[in-house]
Amino acid sequence: MQNNNIKNPPHIPVLLNEVISSLGDVKGKIIIDGTFGAGGYSRALLAAGAKKVVGIDRDDVALAIGLELEKDEPDFTVVKGLFSDMKNIAVSCGYDKVDGVVLDIGVSSMQLDNAERGFSFMKDGNLDMRMGDGEITAADVVNNFPEKELADIIFKYGQERRSRQVAAAIVNRRSTKPFTSTKDLAEVICSVVKRANDGIHPATRTFQALRIYVNNELGELEKGLAAAASLLADKGRLSVVTFHSLEDGIVKDFMREKAGLHTGSSRYVPAPLVKETEADFSLVYKKPVVPTQEEITANPRARSAKLRTLQKGGLE
Repeated sequence: MQNNNIKNPPHIPVLLNEVISSLGDVKGKIIIDGTFGAGGYSRALLAAGAKKVVGIDRDDVALAIGLELEKDEPDFTVVKGLFSDMKNIAVSCGYDKVDGVVLDIGVSSMQLDNAERGFSFMKDGNLDMRMGDGEITAADVVNNFPEKELADIIFKYGQERRSRQVAAAIVNRRSTKPFTSTKDLAEVICSVVKRANDGIHPATRTFQALRIYVNNELGELEKGLAAAASLLADKGRLSVVTFHSLEDGIVKDFMREKAGLHTGSSRYVPAPLVKETEADFSLVYKKPVVPTQEEITANPRARSAKLRTLQKGGLE
């Protein structure tokens, strides 16, 4: 059964057409949308004829949207949880194997646009950044973590070159007044990090680092990729959209390893991928799929997106 509502998602996700195409012909297939969000991928999959779509999200706002979709679309089910637990979730829904898994890694537009969630420094809000029911908030991290640990988090997850200076400035300021708002934190960061030539806001990398740490995003990604690969039926596909190099590196390495590939080169001398062993998986694309200039113009948040796809079994 199709419903007209699925043709008009409240938000258009990045690389929508490319993601649906990457999964092949989804008619009659069982697909897991591991990062349901506003439901754009799920709606498109249902419109393309998927037999069943199971959406997973830990965000209560996303779950509310999913429950509304459930009312209109009997071929859709939404489950509250972590996509790293998708294997158990799939089994609980009656599926020990699925034909496709799609993951859109990172923060959603809904989360960024809601100032109260504290994900964005562009709007003043509580310093929270939790995607689900986690106990630790961004405020807990910046107000209580030792300076060295704070600097390490900002460098590792945000790739901020001035991480030590940012951590020192945070610790110095919190000694007189704890941080409670995104605007307050952004102003302190801007006192030690100047706007770069690329136009990226000085607080971008630190906010990214805090969000990734608070939600254990990279750990979830690694577990989720493994769970997805174990769930795929023969010729099933895993498609993953990432938005920064840390995520993309994890996805790229995972998929290459599953496909039995290595570069056969040093980091200074690029070389073609070389088949290392016979593998149960294949890379669908040799290079990541990226947004068109038209999509980037319409949605600047798409500019750093990359899509990679892995298939269980060989390509025909």
